[in-house]
Amino acid sequence: MPLFALDEKNWFPPVEDAMGDGLLAFGGDITVERLLLAYTKGIFPWYDGGIPLWWSPDPRFVLFPGELRISHSMRQLLKKDAFEFYIDQDFTEVMRNCQQAYRKDQPGTWISDEFISVYSELHRMGHAHCASVYKDGEMVGGLYGIRVNNVFCGESMFSHVSNASKFAFIRYVQYLDSIGIELIDCQVHTEHLESLGARMISRNEFCRLLQ
Repeated sequence: MPLFALDEKNWFPPVEDAMGDGLLAFGGDITVERLLLAYTKGIFPWYDGGIPLWWSPDPRFVLFPGELRISHSMRQLLKKDAFEFYIDQDFTEVMRNCQQAYRKDQPGTWISDEFISVYSELHRMGHAHCASVYKDGEMVGGLYGIRVNNVFCGESMFSHVSNASKFAFIRYVQYLDSIGIELIDCQVHTEHLESLGARMISRNEFCRLLQ
């Protein structure tokens, strides 16, 4: 399959034209309008600076809220309310923490200052959301993402103390389930999210659920 070059117009090729690793297109701009279009089509940006790269992998790594797995040790932490949990509080700070988080085998981060500015605008518009947990008044874990219809597209998470991001994720999945969210998009496989119940589905099924 050819790799598509985007221009200043808001468009994307069909996701079925993505390469084997999920890379669909490059170029274009990172704007509110283009990002909203991308997410509604099952596409997300992911690149380490330079020219934007747009992805739509097949299969897709997702979590159905009803399939969330909670270990015995995490159940104890949840029962004790080990952290203070908040939704949509200090969105930009959550992104800043995700930007600075260490990730094994990744030399840098795709969360540039440009990303933070545009996603913060999406948050003000009601499209981007976050969850965070605090300990002794300090933010120690959290995550953010984009909501498309009844799907929450998770983007990144961070943790400064043990189990903080897992606590935030579990509480947020439970909240999303309570308001009718049918699917959490985890994009690509991680052992951490697999342990919490995430699994692969086909891109076609994912795109169907987006609609």
